[in-house]
Amino acid sequence: MSFKRPATTSRGVYTDRHIYLLSIHNAVNPNVVGVGECAPLAGLSIDDRPDYEHELRKLVKQINNNKADDFNFSEFPSIKFGLETALLDLKNGGRKIIFQNLYAIGRMGIPINGLIWMDNIEAMKEEAIEKIKRGFECIKLKIGALDFEKELQLLAFIREQKGGEKLILRVDANGAFKNSEAKDKLNELKPFNLHSIEQPIKRGQWENMRELCALSPVPIALDEDLIGIHEEDEIERILNSIRPQYLVLKPNLLGGFVQSDIWIKHAEKNKIGWWLTSALESNIGLNAIAQYAANHGVKTHSGLGTGQLYTANFTPYTHIRDGYLWRDMGSVVTDNVSAQEGI
Repeated sequence: MSFKRPATTSRGVYTDRHIYLLSIHNAVNPNVVGVGECAPLAGLSIDDRPDYEHELRKLVKQINNNKADDFNFSEFPSIKFGLETALLDLKNGGRKIIFQNLYAIGRMGIPINGLIWMDNIEAMKEEAIEKIKRGFECIKLKIGALDFEKELQLLAFIREQKGGEKLILRVDANGAFKNSEAKDKLNELKPFNLHSIEQPIKRGQWENMRELCALSPVPIALDEDLIGIHEEDEIERILNSIRPQYLVLKPNLLGGFVQSDIWIKHAEKNKIGWWLTSALESNIGLNAIAQYAANHGVKTHSGLGTGQLYTANFTPYTHIRDGYLWRDMGSVVTDNVSAQEGI
C-alpha cells in the first residue's frame, strides 16, 4: 500500500507498506474464510527480516498439517497477530467480527486521538485546526525531527486556538531525544500541560528511562521499549525497573491479542495506565485492533485512525465521527482493494 504523502517520524520516512493476508478456510464449509493481516513494520518490528515470507509460507504448511504449534511465534509477532485475527474471524463466521461486543455491531464508538504527522510547521498547524474542528478531544503530535523550538511554538499555537485549552495533548518522540538533552527538553514541554510523551529516548536504555520516568514533569509512555519482550517475568522486570506512567500497546508489534492481554494484566497490577494503538495496518488489521480495544473497555483515547493514510486500502470497516471511531455496518464484507479515501 502507498501512503498519500510520506509518513515522517524521527526514525525515518515511510512511503509504502507491505502486508500479507493469511486466510484460514473452514474444512467443512470452504466458503467460510477467516482473514488476518501479517505486516511487519519496516525498521521497527523484530520480524522485519528477509526470510519473513519464507517463514510465513512454512506456517501455512504447518497449519495444513495440523502442526501450527511447532512454529516459533516469539520471533514473528506480526504473524501471531495475523493468525489470531484469522482464527477469530473464522470462528465468528468470516464476517470480520473478531470480538463480539457493542463496537463490533455498531452500537458504541471508541474515542481516538487525532494524529498529526510530521510536516512543515504551517501544514501541521492547519492539520491541528482541522482536527479541532472535527471534534477530536485528544490530539497527538509526532515530534523530534524538526527544530525543537518550532515544535514548542506549534504546541503553544494549538493551546491558543478556540477549544485548544481543553484538548488532551500527546506527543510522540519515537526515541528522538539524546540522553544529554532529554531532561531539559522534557522541562521545556512542561508548560503545555501534556497528557504524555511517548518514548522520549531510544529503546533499550532502561537506566536512563527509569530516571526520566521518576523525574519528568511530563508523564512518559513506553512504546518501542516493549517490542521483543515476551516472557512474563521479563515484562514484570521491565515495568518494575522503569516504572513508566503509561504503556502504548500495539498488538501487531507485541505478538497478538493474547500477548497484549499479558501486558495489560501486568500494567494494571503495577497501576500503570495503557492504551491501544494501531501500527500503520490496513483496514483489516485496524478493524481487528479496534474490536479488541472495545473488548477491554475504553478507558482513554486510543490511537486507531491510521487507515486514512493510504491511497488504496481494503474495504473500510470503520469511520470517524466527532473524534470517535465507529464500526461501519454498511460496508461490504469482502477484501477487494478499493481506492476509497478514509477508513
